[in-house]
Amino acid sequence: MTPEHLSRIQIDKLLTSCGWIVQDRTKLNLGAGAGVAVREWPLESGPVDYLLFIDRKPVGVIEAKPVGTTLSGVAEQSNRYLTSTPKGLPPLAKPMRFHYESTGEETFFRDINDPDSRSRRVFAFHRPETLGSWFEKPDTLRGRLQRMPALNTVGLRECQVEAIENLEESFAADRPRSLLQMTMGSGKTYTAVSFIYRLIKFAGAKRVLFLVDRRTLGKQAFTEFDQYRTPDDGRKFTELYNVQHLRSNTLDSEAQVCITTIQRFYSMLSGEPEFAEENEERPLGEMVDEDAQPFTVSYNPKTPIEAFDFIVTDECHRSIYNLWRQVLEYFDASLIGLTATPSKQTIGFFNQNLVTEYSHERAVADGVNVGYEVYRIRTKATEQGGEVAAGFYVDVRDRQTRKVRWQKLDKSLKYEASQLDRSVVVPSQIRKVIQTFRDRLFTEIFPGRTEVPKTLVFAKDDSHAEDIVHIVREVFGKGNDFCKKITYRTTGESPETMISDFRNSYNPRIVVTVDMISTGTDIKPLECLLFMRDVKSGVYFEQMKGRGTRVISETEFHNVTTDAPSKTHFVIVDAVGVCEGDKTDSRPLERKRSVPFARLLESVQLGFRDEDTISSLANRLARLDRKLKDDERKEIEKASGGVALRTLVGNLLQAIDADAQEAKAFEMFGTDTPTKAQVEQATEKLTEAACAPFDNPGLRETIKRLKQQTEQIIDTVTQDELLGAGFDEAAKERARSTVETFRKFIAENRDELTALQIFYSQPYGKRRLTETAVRELAEAIARPPYNLAPQQVWAAYEQLEKSKVRGAGVRKLLTDLVSLLRFEIDKTPVLETWDVTVEGRFNEWLKRQRSAGREFTPEQLEWLRMIREHVANALTIEMEDFENVPFYEKGGAFKVYQLFGAELETILDELNEALAA
Repeated sequence: MTPEHLSRIQIDKLLTSCGWIVQDRTKLNLGAGAGVAVREWPLESGPVDYLLFIDRKPVGVIEAKPVGTTLSGVAEQSNRYLTSTPKGLPPLAKPMRFHYESTGEETFFRDINDPDSRSRRVFAFHRPETLGSWFEKPDTLRGRLQRMPALNTVGLRECQVEAIENLEESFAADRPRSLLQMTMGSGKTYTAVSFIYRLIKFAGAKRVLFLVDRRTLGKQAFTEFDQYRTPDDGRKFTELYNVQHLRSNTLDSEAQVCITTIQRFYSMLSGEPEFAEENEERPLGEMVDEDAQPFTVSYNPKTPIEAFDFIVTDECHRSIYNLWRQVLEYFDASLIGLTATPSKQTIGFFNQNLVTEYSHERAVADGVNVGYEVYRIRTKATEQGGEVAAGFYVDVRDRQTRKVRWQKLDKSLKYEASQLDRSVVVPSQIRKVIQTFRDRLFTEIFPGRTEVPKTLVFAKDDSHAEDIVHIVREVFGKGNDFCKKITYRTTGESPETMISDFRNSYNPRIVVTVDMISTGTDIKPLECLLFMRDVKSGVYFEQMKGRGTRVISETEFHNVTTDAPSKTHFVIVDAVGVCEGDKTDSRPLERKRSVPFARLLESVQLGFRDEDTISSLANRLARLDRKLKDDERKEIEKASGGVALRTLVGNLLQAIDADAQEAKAFEMFGTDTPTKAQVEQATEKLTEAACAPFDNPGLRETIKRLKQQTEQIIDTVTQDELLGAGFDEAAKERARSTVETFRKFIAENRDELTALQIFYSQPYGKRRLTETAVRELAEAIARPPYNLAPQQVWAAYEQLEKSKVRGAGVRKLLTDLVSLLRFEIDKTPVLETWDVTVEGRFNEWLKRQRSAGREFTPEQLEWLRMIREHVANALTIEMEDFENVPFYEKGGAFKVYQLFGAELETILDELNEALAA
């Protein structure tokens, strides 16, 4: 059989799976079904490989080519078929519009009614009823995406408007993948619900898949859809459209939005009847190893490729874009990624189409996020480890059962810091950290506070978390409700209930977790993150930090925390140096992309067995294994002496795995803390064993023969970069930059803005700043090129001159801008919040009045204090202000005249000058 005939066999199978009836021209029966694919139909321009009929009407063609054919040039051939008249048929009422090019392994599709139509890769063929529905409509989804109405911005933040408008521009340009980077707390899910609503209502999207990596995040997403009120008529999203949160492996045919985990959807595509909900609890990254084999899918007639028009991935673990990517690429759908911390791999998967970038810094400036500070706790054991002399008794605890026995040490036990809470637990070290946290909490970390802020502690594992919980309760002298553990091994209360209590109730004040609340989970009142574990991944660390960035209304905040007026910032308490260590993404297996496969095999046989060579060979062999058929795998197994290819790959990966190397050293030398030399010897043993099979020339030749130069190197990681944009420096450098920008703003606008003109033109005691002038100032500094907010400048001064800064200045108060200007322009010795300044000046004014013999009644003092509060918030006091709250409620202008009489105007002038100048 020719290669083309072999391709047609695969195409026939795929067409049949997709609901088509495949016929020869000589056995034509167009009444056999709704969709008929007829082989070798004659056209004016020559016979077409397949002519597609729906309800007896020709709608499209398929051009078949041998496996390995590049299909971009074939599109011109099939395009000629579309414009050619099929012989033997009545005149066409509508021209044919769909064409496919396929090898059976690779298929491209084009609808010529799309604007600037171009071919796109599809996993399989569309079902006949789908093409029939499209054929009857004059326009297409891609056409409608170019005619979207203007966005109704009511209820949307500026960053959300920017994200939706940029995304719709990407849709209009027919870009198949779009990535939205929006920092934690900026409302990514709300943004997604908003654009999904528009896609369904205005673009006519049939169904949208919303993918998460944990069931709890799916519940949060469903709540967001259920609470969303449309900007058109105020009805809820779920009143207009069906939203399904999958709890079984059955897709609701009436649902316009389907929410599920990617692991459940994979099981559905794989044909599994059910999927246990507990499998959706753990984060996706914990379920599989980063170096595991990618999950492959086959065509499933129950879920055709056109089941969804759009797929939204919400903060899925980065392995979704290598291990699980076939689940995403199965559907003929546009892909939209939502993330706060995109890795290079994520950006590469989305074709570098980053449609919006909304950083944490911008969010802080906009008041969408709160900023953070780092408080470091260091102990000797944490950094140096320790030693227990021989002869002492120690507890020995089983990590799984936690059963404890005593044991007398025959020899000294010396342990490194890296062993803490792994092979060695030091309760004193945990206690010292918690005691220090308790002792400094209300004096340094959150000065002036009286109750423990909502705090999340990150532990190394469940056993470590258990130890921390008991010590926290002991050190703080509190009960079980005060501190709880929320991990995947928590029993009794469900994790969802405990998370809800942490979010909405006074207790618990402290929660200890490992990974369960590290990403995605929204705990707005959270003010403190205590790291008692290190994190190497930069992306993951940013996600963990994001738990503290959420803003919260004063009312919601006061429901759970009563000793602070508002949440102004959060604090990272770093007990392990997590903020100081280098952060990287996980390294790819492929590290020698330019080295040909055959040379890698030869290098290993010749003794070049460095980590990069072994890792790259393992990667190439793993990729080969995914392409081989069962009989080809058996060939390799026979040539290797009975070792399967996957075992060969696994052995190579073990040889470069640090945990496997340490385990081998333990096996060889019987020590829990092997030396560097012992680990090197163990690594050599593992490497020799893993590479030994490749000494066999028969195995190498078999592998090379099956490989046959079929692989290409496609680099999706490297990104073209603008030279000279800059690099993120240390916090103090960022603070200096912020202060310099503030100074630049003052210098460039001193003659333009009223508030600055007053500062530079009026004597110190005669300045009369108005709320309007200060608001104008705040709006100007927030615009490009400055992009600053008062709280951002305040935090920068606090970072650089902490001894001179007093008060919680990281607030959204316009009046604090006045304090900043005085500190910078007048060089006042202390930067304090405006209300503190006003209160101090008011007390001084009262003293001067008493010294001059002027006394005030209790009722007059009450009114003077109300005036002081008004000046602290509005900068000045005028007669018309007495018609507003709170003065109006006490009798207004009439009452103040009654109290102060003819002295009123003099008193107001004095107070304006004394308090606000």
